[in-house]
Amino acid sequence: MNAHCRNRLHRRDFLQVGGLSALGIGLNSLFRSSAVARESARAKSCILIWLDGGPSHLEMFDPKPDAPKEVRGPFGQISTSVTGIQISELMPRTASLMEHSAIIRSMTSPLGEHNFGAHYLLTGYKPTPALDYPVFGSVVSHLREGTHDIPSHVAVPDFRVGGGKIVSSGFLPSRVAPFEIGADPTSPDFRVRDLNPFPGIVDERISRRRAYLQSLNGIQETAEQSQPTDPSFEQAYRLMTSDSAKAAFDLSQEPDENRRRYGGKSIGQCCLLARRLVEAGVPFITVNNRGWDTHEDLVTRLKEGYTGAKIPVGLVPSLDVAYSALLSDLRDRGLLAQTLVLVMGEFGRTPKLNTRGGRDHWPRVFSVMMAGGGVSGGQVIGASDDMGESPADRPVTPADLAATIYTLLGIDPQATLHTPDGRPIRVSQHGNVISEIMG
Repeated sequence: MNAHCRNRLHRRDFLQVGGLSALGIGLNSLFRSSAVARESARAKSCILIWLDGGPSHLEMFDPKPDAPKEVRGPFGQISTSVTGIQISELMPRTASLMEHSAIIRSMTSPLGEHNFGAHYLLTGYKPTPALDYPVFGSVVSHLREGTHDIPSHVAVPDFRVGGGKIVSSGFLPSRVAPFEIGADPTSPDFRVRDLNPFPGIVDERISRRRAYLQSLNGIQETAEQSQPTDPSFEQAYRLMTSDSAKAAFDLSQEPDENRRRYGGKSIGQCCLLARRLVEAGVPFITVNNRGWDTHEDLVTRLKEGYTGAKIPVGLVPSLDVAYSALLSDLRDRGLLAQTLVLVMGEFGRTPKLNTRGGRDHWPRVFSVMMAGGGVSGGQVIGASDDMGESPADRPVTPADLAATIYTLLGIDPQATLHTPDGRPIRVSQHGNVISEIMG
């Protein structure tokens, strides 16, 4: 890097505003991507419902009613709106909308550790100590611009996935890391972190520093004069001073009936907020739902929610309410066709129940569900064997899934990104688009 670039970075470093780093927005990178988004995008936005910890495929999307009891587990299965497809009895609302969804039952990965498994599923690349790869949302944020007021990659309520060790922006600029709202939407005093700073902070301090930055930029006679020289700072400023941005995050504007429709659990209200962000033009939203590492007491964790519950409010029924409400809401608003919805975690669970009434990590075969955004619904892709232990047909890798997600979003999987030192890296490597998903 030449001296001119070094000097410019140094004098901008001290202009960082206290609290802006908490927005997940860094300074503008000197390196830009050569990859471009296709105009043939089927989906304008993506909502990823991430089930952190590893959801059990056998208790959700791939029941085994004919297997021995220790394999099939404590729950039954139900028919769906698509003849021949059955899913867990804990998901009746999702079953009624099966025509919109596609289930991949033959996902396979060699990585059964949370951080490694999550990295592979969220990037399409196996982790390596040599380089951090960016997650889907960060790539989309890098290649696409959302609205002028709201970050293009948002995590609800946060992006602490896979043990919290994943560098979400990877080798891309830190400004494409997700903006984490930092609060549970079910909380009575729900407030998006840093969206409403203390009185006087925006008008006095941030505005003054913004003006000073613009003065410095005006002195620079560079090729960048035709565009803002620090778009990350500008984005942060707009977020904190924009009424439209604040409105997008304001769940109190939703009718009570619609809030009840999504359910009172965190995953439901997070999905509702994700729908509002789609309407506001945000390209990628991650709904992070933790707690799916069910090594013990599977019935309580997955079904009941707590001992003695008369109405099941565990992880799976809560997901069922949230997912079905999201799909129905997007459909009713004419947004489902342009919004890709993904439901997945880092791996599945062991074919046999353990002695603690739970299941352990199992990456050899598991399931992913997709809907909307160009997905050909009403189908099952691939199959696991009779015990839910290994792929029996059409194995699908996380790299294949990544290539498919990018293609649906109009991003060429073969396109090239660049590391800060100029090294070319493909958006997706060694993955083949899942042709059945594309219809």
